[in-house]
Amino acid sequence: MNIQRIKPGSRMSAAVVHGDTVYIAGQVARDTAGQSVADQTQEILGIIDALLAEAGTVKTKLLMVNIWLSDISTFAEMNTVWDTWVATAQTPARATVEATLAGPQYTVEIAAIAAK
Repeated sequence: MNIQRIKPGSRMSAAVVHGDTVYIAGQVARDTAGQSVADQTQEILGIIDALLAEAGTVKTKLLMVNIWLSDISTFAEMNTVWDTWVATAQTPARATVEATLAGPQYTVEIAAIAAK
């Protein structure tokens, strides 16, 4: 079975397509790093939309999403953005936890798995 790597780097690919499944690596904000959780979430979801499109799928095909917050007290703030982005009645399985992220400028990281 063919494996397609999207935006491969020296440590990881931004996404990998294997068969009919798309695996999106944990994404953090590039332009809004250091800004609010809402701003970072909005940017990351845009990055995920673009990666899904490049892989030939869309957010309505999301199967599982993992979200890491540097401070769980920002859960509601992240969800205000998530709720406007996620497709109603086509929500994926999801887990959200608090974790120390790669740097203090990052407050949100999101990884996803989708069907094609």
